[in-house]
Amino acid sequence: MFDLVIRNGLIHDGSGDAPFRGDVAIVGERIAAVGTIDETQVGPETEILDATGQIVTPGFVDAHTHYDGQITWDPFVTPSTHHGVTTIVTGNCGVGFAPCRPEQRDWLIGLMEGVEDIPGTALHEGIVWDWESFPEYLDALERKPLAIDVGTQVPHGAVRAYVMGERGPAHEVATPEEIAGMAQVVREAVEAGALGFSTSRTEKHRDSKGALTPSITAHEEELVGIARALGEAGTGVLQGISDFYDFENEFRMFRRMTEASGRPVSITVEQQDARPDWWRQLLDALTEAQAEGLPMRGQVPPRATGVLLGLSVTLNPFVIYPSWRELAGRPLDEQVATMRDPAFRARLLSETPREINQPLAREILTSFHKMYRLGEPANYEPAPEDSFAARAEREGTTPQELVYDAMLEKEGRAVIYHPLFNYLPGNLDYVKEMLEHPHTTFGLGDGGAHCGVLCDASFPTTLIQHWGRDRTRGERIPLERLVSMQTRETAELVGLNDRGLLRPGYKADVNVIDFERLCLHEPTVVHDLPAGGRRLVQRASGYVATLVSGKVAFREGEPTGALNGRLVRGSQPAPAT
Repeated sequence: MFDLVIRNGLIHDGSGDAPFRGDVAIVGERIAAVGTIDETQVGPETEILDATGQIVTPGFVDAHTHYDGQITWDPFVTPSTHHGVTTIVTGNCGVGFAPCRPEQRDWLIGLMEGVEDIPGTALHEGIVWDWESFPEYLDALERKPLAIDVGTQVPHGAVRAYVMGERGPAHEVATPEEIAGMAQVVREAVEAGALGFSTSRTEKHRDSKGALTPSITAHEEELVGIARALGEAGTGVLQGISDFYDFENEFRMFRRMTEASGRPVSITVEQQDARPDWWRQLLDALTEAQAEGLPMRGQVPPRATGVLLGLSVTLNPFVIYPSWRELAGRPLDEQVATMRDPAFRARLLSETPREINQPLAREILTSFHKMYRLGEPANYEPAPEDSFAARAEREGTTPQELVYDAMLEKEGRAVIYHPLFNYLPGNLDYVKEMLEHPHTTFGLGDGGAHCGVLCDASFPTTLIQHWGRDRTRGERIPLERLVSMQTRETAELVGLNDRGLLRPGYKADVNVIDFERLCLHEPTVVHDLPAGGRRLVQRASGYVATLVSGKVAFREGEPTGALNGRLVRGSQPAPAT
């Protein structure tokens, strides 16, 4: 008999094919039938979910998260589970917490805190270190209760420190013996169940003291030697991010990693104002590699990668003004009270901000032509004429005055949206081009990270809501294609071929979504991390039910208490037909 039947939904099965109306039947943790089902197998004990007027999709697979620490204390993995996610992959961008010698714990926390903006106090309080090697880390995760499935990758930064000691974080050149040692550690990790290996080569990634991430200066021999270990193991994927300032040499290195290992590689693709067209160069190179039989892909976001500014988050445009020193570190209510004083307002707005030497920080804090109200529901494709700079010109005031007043709304909890990457000149048409490119995969949500500046764990909702229903300033993308992007395609990206499709034998991870009601809300600040740590959380309406391994784990994005998730060890084959 069927354990659960989802009745009369519009089924988007993850394949990208046209949707069809029908039922989904589940036995245990697997899908038993899709479409027309055998009614003799529906008994009095069968749980029925009525999906009339709703869509039914596979559970979403998020291949780019940073929940490496959070999964050790939070079985519900919020906020990703507010957005239909049933499988996450951690250990991206070369940062994570295994392997780790006891004396390296503080450094690894500082690296994660700096690179991914996760409060170090929360990590110190929340992580119980009962591992050293990566296989021991997997064993520790396997003992944890989980509401969704978790896959891992072994991070380059941790491996480098584990093998090289202080020489690793100091960016010293690895010896042949050290490269062999790192390769062995990575091979043991993937043979124990890691899904792959990740590295970072971007100046944006620095530890809490400002030092560059240790993998940024690793020589080609080191990366190729590690990649070759995955080829010898015959399993695992490679993930990387780079600034590609020296494009030819840098891309050649990623090609050599692919050639030496034969394993799939995915690379972050983003547009930047300073180099508005370089991402096309990267996609062209990926296309050429694919034509030569190399499994290289780009990971792309579904919206602008934006920073949130305000009093309740990490940054706001006035932190570079002299008078802000009087408010820095004070409680929010005191900041609001002081800023509402007309004399303080006049004084601060009359000041000259200090110079900022770091280009990225300068762009974030001073580009008023790229600052917008985010709004409720959240609008991630604002029109250029709605920027604070454009509004100020129309209203005969300054953008600083408008931003100052906007920050005081909602008792100082309002947030301002700065679309940093993938937003030039004021549209997302090239994001659409990235999404629809034949050699890219949806990703880069960074769930669990950037707690004080963004909340892109909501990417799955943006992908289907904005591109499939709400977009008015350009062409949309068919919903069946969007569903496939974050189910079958993301699952295949990391070798999890047992999920991402609603077909008999596949894992029964399922979303029932009221698509007409689907709504992405404005992020809010909460202090629910260990030690009272702060983070941004974003919710959505419309996720009627999310099933994990055949059980309803979330209703309207909130946990039911079911803990049917597990650690996923290694790539998973597709079910036999």
